[in-house]
Amino acid sequence: MSRSTHTSARQLLLALSLTLLASLLPAGSTAAVPDAPAAPAPSPAARPATLHVATTGRDSARGSSAAPLRSIRAAVSRARSGDRIVVHGGVYHEEIEIPEGKRLSLRNARGSRVWLEGSRLVKGWRKEGEGYVHDGWRAEFDSSPTYHWGAPDNEAESWSFLNRAHPMAAHPDQIWVGSRELRQVASLAGLRPGTFFVDDARDRLHVGTDPRGRSVRASELAKAMSIRSRRTSVRGIGVRRFAPSVPHMGAVTVEAPGVTLRDLRIEGNATTGLHVSARNATLARLVLAGNGMLGAGATYADGLRINGLRVRGNNTERFNYSPVAGGIKVDRTRGIRVRNSVLSRNAGTGLWLDESSYDIRVTDSSMRDNLHHGLALEISAKAVVADTVIEGNTDDGIKVNDTSDVQLWNNTVVGNGRPINIVQDDRDPADDDTEGRDPRQPRPDRTMPWINGPVEVHNNILSARSGNCLLCVEDYSGRFTAEELRVRAAGNVYHRRDRRSPSWAVVWSRASRDPAVYESLRGFRAATGQERRSLELVGVPAVTGSLRASKRVASRARAIAVLLPPRLARVLGRGTGQRHLGAWVGQAHA
Repeated sequence: MSRSTHTSARQLLLALSLTLLASLLPAGSTAAVPDAPAAPAPSPAARPATLHVATTGRDSARGSSAAPLRSIRAAVSRARSGDRIVVHGGVYHEEIEIPEGKRLSLRNARGSRVWLEGSRLVKGWRKEGEGYVHDGWRAEFDSSPTYHWGAPDNEAESWSFLNRAHPMAAHPDQIWVGSRELRQVASLAGLRPGTFFVDDARDRLHVGTDPRGRSVRASELAKAMSIRSRRTSVRGIGVRRFAPSVPHMGAVTVEAPGVTLRDLRIEGNATTGLHVSARNATLARLVLAGNGMLGAGATYADGLRINGLRVRGNNTERFNYSPVAGGIKVDRTRGIRVRNSVLSRNAGTGLWLDESSYDIRVTDSSMRDNLHHGLALEISAKAVVADTVIEGNTDDGIKVNDTSDVQLWNNTVVGNGRPINIVQDDRDPADDDTEGRDPRQPRPDRTMPWINGPVEVHNNILSARSGNCLLCVEDYSGRFTAEELRVRAAGNVYHRRDRRSPSWAVVWSRASRDPAVYESLRGFRAATGQERRSLELVGVPAVTGSLRASKRVASRARAIAVLLPPRLARVLGRGTGQRHLGAWVGQAHA
């Protein structure tokens, strides 16, 4: 009998005794009746516990440091809300769900390396034809190419997820022979060295590379971690080689408010590494590398805080750059802060902020050597991009597309296609057939006109590698001039290798007419009154090898640069009254 049951029985017995005593007393008489005992005080709330997990443990153990559990999943199941789970070094082949209502702290033991591993070793290969086969493989994955299970790809080739040259990209199967990842083919007839084929009907794996004497790993699990409880924190855990389908959204998904992720490595997963779909998430010091489609995505993630991320080499499967692929894509989110982060060598756009995102700050960061744009602001509003290096990207350095209230201050934008490309098209948020509205907002959403402007361009260093202009403003809808879009430029440095590289200093929209083109900054200034304080360099370097302003540029800062507004100075942690050209190149830009 439990203590609470025992107490209730005593109370009942006492009450019966008192009733019997009262019935034995003469009418009208009194007797001293003892007071009923008070209800027992509630037991104090249990203190948060710490559960330990180790590869040497047992799931039937107590979970102490001396008697650890074997699996993280068992620890999550046993833990109460508020508890801490400490995972000791090793590899854990499991999927984890932190359920709603169970706020946990999950972290690695100090100094230990922990991996959630989505693949397993595959042994027992035999030669068959031109390749090698393993029997008994039963892991099967969904190959839906969009975010909707079972739906076909978008029909428009310019807006389809799959690239015709890479038709197997959405198949999440993955195999490594030694350290080399093989490429999946659609049929056994296509098997060659460096490729593999999955025969789901016969439960077979086929590889074209000789596996004998080498380790072979194949992805067996789809999701690594689903976080569904608010204010949960995860720290120091690695996630690798899981096989999420595109509709899974990511190998790790944040689905509850106030979640914090720190010091995670999420790499080598089949599609997206991480996705956030809840407000007030904090992502700090994460590495997102070598994922098949996207390093990280976020939707409806208001209050998103990104600090110290290293996002590199994503979209290994070569999905089309649009509608989504590359480093990080955020949409339908308000209050986004990105700082001290590096997005590099992604096959797509480095950082893409899209679809009615609002109140954006990107500071003290870099986007380098991405195969599409460095940074894109699209059908959104109220954005600050400042103190950021955008270098070596194949297409635009900064693309501003149908985005209002944009401030571009003190950026170093060099070695891209067009350094700053401000383009307007005819998308209308009032059009029911146009995607991109935030359904949580009133309609019409007065904060989202999807029309560029004002766009402030100040104190930037601009140099192109392959584009035909340095500051480029065009309206493909033929409705607005650059003045009507309220593009204002002052205090910038325009660098050209020679008078024809690029062809024009500025392209300037004239609404329905062809845009004006200005071969020199002097001509642009005379025609528009813009850039009265500015510098044009021809054949003279504007930046050093470390991407700092050259001595010649730095020496002209006091005469050319526009004073930092107090609010922006506070955002950047700079003193008011400073005049500086380009980014303050720090560690995040390296």
